[in-house]
Amino acid sequence: MRSLLCLFLSLIAGAVFAQQPVKIRVAYVVPVANWSSLLFEKPGLARHQGKSYTFEAVHFQGTPQMITALANNELEIADLAFASLAIAVQNAGMNDLRVIADEFQDGVDGYYTDEFFVLKDSAVQSVKDLKGKIVATNVAGSAVDIIMRAALRKNGLDDRKDVTTIETAFPNMKATLMSKKADAVPGVIPFVFDPEFRAEASFRIP
Repeated sequence: MRSLLCLFLSLIAGAVFAQQPVKIRVAYVVPVANWSSLLFEKPGLARHQGKSYTFEAVHFQGTPQMITALANNELEIADLAFASLAIAVQNAGMNDLRVIADEFQDGVDGYYTDEFFVLKDSAVQSVKDLKGKIVATNVAGSAVDIIMRAALRKNGLDDRKDVTTIETAFPNMKATLMSKKADAVPGVIPFVFDPEFRAEASFRIP
C-alpha cells in the first residue's frame, strides 16, 4: 500500500510539474534596440503567455554579466555580443550554447553603425586626441568597450594608461557627455536619434 501511495503521489507531482508554464527569461541591454524589451508589447501577440510559457525581459548593463547569469541558470536566452559569446565558450567553457537569432549587425550596409561622440566644441578631433582624456563605456568587456579599446591601441594609445575609462549605462551617455564627465561616449540606437544629442555632439570620431 505504501509503495502504491508513493507511486500515486509521484504521478500527481509529475502531472502538476508538467502543467507548469516553461519559464523564458531573455536578457537585453538597450531598450527598443533589443527585441526582448518590446517583443510582447503589442496586446494579444503573446497568446500563450502564462499558459504554456512565461516571458520575462531581464535588463543588464552589458553582455558580459549575462554569461554569469546563464551559468547560474538565471537566464534562458542571452543577448550576447560577438565578444561575450567567445568569452562564454572559451573562458567559461559553455560549449552547449546555441545561436538562435541574429538581432543586430554593425558596420553592414543598411544597418546602423555604432558611433563615438565628442562635444562640438571639444578639442578632440581624432582618436589620438583622447590621450589624457576620459572616455565612457557601458561595461568592461562589452562589444562597444572592446571596439573602443581596439581603436585606441590602433592609434598608439594605451587603453589602461593613456585614458581614464568610466562605466555609464547607455541611457545616461548623453548626460555624461553634455555635463563633461567624459570627453567621448559611445552612441547606440535609439539614443543617438535624440535631436538635442545630435545637435550638441554630432561629431563622429573617425
